[in-house]
Amino acid sequence: MSGSEQQALVDALRAEYAAVFCYGVIAAYSNPDRDAMIAEYTAAHRARRDSTIDALTAAGVSAPSADAGYTVPFPVVDPISAAKLGALVESETAVAWRSVIERAQFEHSRRTGIDALTDSAIRLATWQTILGTTPPTAPFPGQP
Repeated sequence: MSGSEQQALVDALRAEYAAVFCYGVIAAYSNPDRDAMIAEYTAAHRARRDSTIDALTAAGVSAPSADAGYTVPFPVVDPISAAKLGALVESETAVAWRSVIERAQFEHSRRTGIDALTDSAIRLATWQTILGTTPPTAPFPGQP
């Protein structure tokens, strides 16, 4: 695994750590009707985090631990700000996984990046729809 591919995977892992943390905040303030969706999205990020740790470990790379805490970029105080955080989380994870795709030298890393980017783009479109954003999708998801 090249240095840039390794760094992209480490960055994607850090994005997944932050996503799991942020979904805890989202769950606390979101509309209760979205509890099942938020639980599903949280589980997806946890699974992606765990599989990324496994991939790094298998490649002989020491996976970094999660930070002790994360700063949410704006106050989350109600369902709308929670949805905005959900959209931001998915946008940021999409950017991280797109970077993996761009730097991947191995098919497994590339496939993982494509799957993760696709999943993030779908979740982002859902949050954008909830927020009333038109159109809810971007032509090239994960573009910084």
